[in-house]
This record gives sequence, C-alpha cells and structure tokens, in this order.
Amino acid sequence: MNCGTEAVTAGAIRRSATGWSAVLLAACLSLPMASVAQVAPTPTAGQDQPAGGLVPPTSASDFTASQLDSVLAGNWRSATNSARDVYRHPKATLQFFGIQPDQTVIEITPGSGWYSEILAPLLHDNGHYIAAVQIPAGGGEARRDGDALHQKFAADAPHYGNAKFVEFDPKAPVFGQPGSADVVLTFRNVHNWVMADTSPAMFKAFYAVLRPGGVLGVVDHRADDAASLASVKQSGYLPTRYVVKLATDAGFTLDASSEINANPKDTKNYPKGVWTLPPTLTLGEQDKAKYVAIGESDRMTLRFVKPAAPASAASAH
Repeated sequence: MNCGTEAVTAGAIRRSATGWSAVLLAACLSLPMASVAQVAPTPTAGQDQPAGGLVPPTSASDFTASQLDSVLAGNWRSATNSARDVYRHPKATLQFFGIQPDQTVIEITPGSGWYSEILAPLLHDNGHYIAAVQIPAGGGEARRDGDALHQKFAADAPHYGNAKFVEFDPKAPVFGQPGSADVVLTFRNVHNWVMADTSPAMFKAFYAVLRPGGVLGVVDHRADDAASLASVKQSGYLPTRYVVKLATDAGFTLDASSEINANPKDTKNYPKGVWTLPPTLTLGEQDKAKYVAIGESDRMTLRFVKPAAPASAASAH
C-alpha cells in the first residue's frame, strides 16, 4: 500500500528503529535533552534513521530526565499502573515524542488515566494537559473510564488541579481552537477508530488542533508487515503502513519511528485478538501463564509532525 507523498513502506519503517533510536535513547537516559545533539553521532549505513532524513527533537530548555523520573516515582500513581511501566516504557516513549513541561498536550481517549498520572503532573505547573474524552460515552468500559478519570482529577488537586477535559464526537471531532496544541498523543486507540470507521476524521482533527511544527505521537498494536487490514481489523492489531497512511493523508509528515515498545514474543495470533494478552487477559485463567509470559503486545511507536507554514504564507500575515 502506497502511503501517499511519503511513500513509506512498512519495511522501511521497521528498519528505522533499532540503531538510531538506541543511540538517541541511550543519550536521553543519562543527559538532559538539551545535551543530546552534542553526543548523538550521525547514523551510518545499516543503522536506523529518522523517516525523511529529519533529525529527532534534541533540545528542551527545561526538560530533564530527572523530571520524568520524579513523576514516574510519584506516590499518586497506582501500584497497578506503575507495574505496567516495564511494558509501556513511559520515560523513553515521552522523550521520543519530545514532551516538555511547558507544552500544551492533548491526550486522546486516555481511558481511566494510565498516562494521565504521568502527563498531568508533569505539565501541572508550566504547561497544559487536556484529556479528550468521547461523547456520548455510552455504557460499559467507556463510561467507567470517564467517571474514574473525573474522580481521579477531582480527588488530587495538587497533581491534577490544572488538567482540563474536552469532549468530542468521533464522527465530527474537534479538540480545540485550530493551532492551539503543541502535541497530540494517542496510546492504543487507533484500532478502535479503524473498527468504527472514524479514523480519517480523527486524524484530520489532530492536524487541525496542532500548531505548525506540532507533534502527533501514536502508539498502537502492530500487525505483521505482510498482514492486510481486512485480515487483522477485528484483532486489535494494525499494519504500520496503514497508520502512516492515515496520518499522511491528513497532512502529517512521518518524522521518525521507534522500537521502544516492541515485543518480539508477541505472535499476534490469539483466540481473542490482542485482548488475549495482558492487561485484559480476556480468556481469564485459560492459558493465563502463557499469555502473562508473553507480556503486552508488540507496538508501533510513531512520531508525526504537522509541517511548518511556508515562509511566504507566514509573511503574508
């Protein structure tokens, strides 16, 4: 499948994740983000490189690894959520997306708040965290998650008191004033929109709310490269090339991909799709030890950028 003007193939995306990302992440773990540009060597042949030859974010004046470490160690995080860090790699993932504490960040469909426990406190003092929740929420899990998130924020003003909500209709989504956000993030949600046939509208709305140069960060369950969309659509897994096409069709440029959230033990062929694995474990006690040993799913981690306005257009204003 051609990915529009980017023409990014799944194979190319998978190759763009090991060497270069490893160099970047190793630097990020030991140095402030502002120092990464000074220590990251130029990738050589055979190493992973950012898509389109673009350089990953390398500077953040007031963002240090220690700030994320403090938030991740915060006693407001539930023990159950913290236990998932080993699978979800929040520090490396947020550094890859270039999150800074003074940004306006919109998290799309945050569920009961796994990433909210990290992002809202990080952005509390100098930035803005906005949780975008779907309406109508209906019943079941979506309603429970929405209620839990509102209760979480209301119960802990020192960490969530500045967090905001925005409600959206997935068939005609609007997330705020055009150009008002620095970053839009979505974790393990795109497959739901694909199943509901609302994904093109969602990606167009992400593009609209981001400022020129803003970042869209996407994490989702990754199907095998050769899998067709039709064959995996109901499994919760998606071909990477399809997600890239959704974003590029909306106007984004694929900036880089990462293997931060890869899991080579995930065979992706389960009775109940991705929900067979933790944390859902849909089969209950049936083969539970087997699925717990596999861990959470193999995931793509993609960073897209809304192109900056051309100089001629900017000068016209």
